[in-house]
Amino acid sequence: MTIQPTMDAFWMPYSSNKNFKSKPRLLASAKDMHCYDMDGRKLLDATSGLWCSNGGHCREPIVRAIQEQAAVLDFAPTFHLGHPSVFEFSERLATYFPDELNSVFLTNSGSEADDSALKMALAYHKIRGNGGKQLLVGRERGYHGVGFGGMSVGGIVKNRLWFGNQMLRVDHLPHTHNPQKNGFSRGIPEHGGESYADALQQIIALHDASTIAAVIVEPVSGSAGVLPPPQGYLKRLREICSANDILLIYDEVITAFGRLGKKTAAEYFGVTPDMITFAKGVTSGCAPLGGVLVRDDIRQTFIDAAQEKEIDFFHGYTYSGHPLSVAAGRGALNLYEEEGLMERIDSEGLSAYFEEAIHSLRDCPNVKDIRNIGFMGAVELESIPGKVGDRAFNIFERCFHEKDIMMRVTGDTLAFSPPLIAEKSHLDEIFDKTREALRDYQ
Repeated sequence: MTIQPTMDAFWMPYSSNKNFKSKPRLLASAKDMHCYDMDGRKLLDATSGLWCSNGGHCREPIVRAIQEQAAVLDFAPTFHLGHPSVFEFSERLATYFPDELNSVFLTNSGSEADDSALKMALAYHKIRGNGGKQLLVGRERGYHGVGFGGMSVGGIVKNRLWFGNQMLRVDHLPHTHNPQKNGFSRGIPEHGGESYADALQQIIALHDASTIAAVIVEPVSGSAGVLPPPQGYLKRLREICSANDILLIYDEVITAFGRLGKKTAAEYFGVTPDMITFAKGVTSGCAPLGGVLVRDDIRQTFIDAAQEKEIDFFHGYTYSGHPLSVAAGRGALNLYEEEGLMERIDSEGLSAYFEEAIHSLRDCPNVKDIRNIGFMGAVELESIPGKVGDRAFNIFERCFHEKDIMMRVTGDTLAFSPPLIAEKSHLDEIFDKTREALRDYQ
């Protein structure tokens, strides 16, 4: 048996450190659809690492690209300097997003991408002489990272509770989950889309459009438990924002790069925002990289307002456009294109198979709701009175230690988002073993 490292020094993020260190879940290696623990036990990855390993693990095109780059240029700043690969990669990356969004601002994570987009929105209006537009609108149950900006517009209570007053002027739209009318939905829920979006009209009536800078939403809420938007919701948000000079920002940290069978959720839903944030799948989780795709005229507003040698946007990160992260991104795009991964979940019937497989759990004990869209889905469980989250976490532990399945748990919801290389046999294994765990533990 491999000797485990000591556990004292590392303070694990978003974890119960007590629970983990009493019975560690350590991953030592990974390949394709599987991870391996310290003893070589094989675990099937049902959640793409953390919504990010879209192309699977340790794929050769990405590994090779990182290795080759590390031997040539390990670091280059992008403050007043640059390196060729970051410009080449950005130009290629822009082709994955709607035609109106061609300007790429690179960060290291989704949290940084979201905070960057919020700062862009505030500064954009100020430059145009609309400095009163300082209010940012998020949504209940929304997740936009852990920076103070993303935390402020986010709508998950525990992410905000411990940190006092947030730094920004914000308001929140209601969440769109309606289990009474849209329970056990398959794909886009039918009911309530426009009425939920029209809540923005009430916020405008309260604050006035002259004070509102931007609305930020996840097209599909991921961290809150896979909440697809009802029919017509995003289209109506777009209409209201356009009519009131309010920027619309999509947080596509999870949905971009094939999760819905398209390059982006904007493409899937046919509604284009003014900015899109991304991360995770851009490198298939192999290196930290995120960013913002921005409408061309927004970036040009910043550039036109600056003098010849003046900084046009006072914001950025030491590792923005890091050569190794850019190489990982280039390798990931190569992989996605060579294997047609962004299209295969539809072309090979995998999204439909995934839908049938996850909804087959409906008759299992304590299942409260099931919802899916593209290659992501959630099974929501009835909470144990006074112990919210315990039931799902127990299933998570049982699946890891006894069923050799890695899944994601949020509250009392089990979330699934397999790598895009998954075969039907993998989906059978994921949901057959989840079914066993749900029936074993009641």
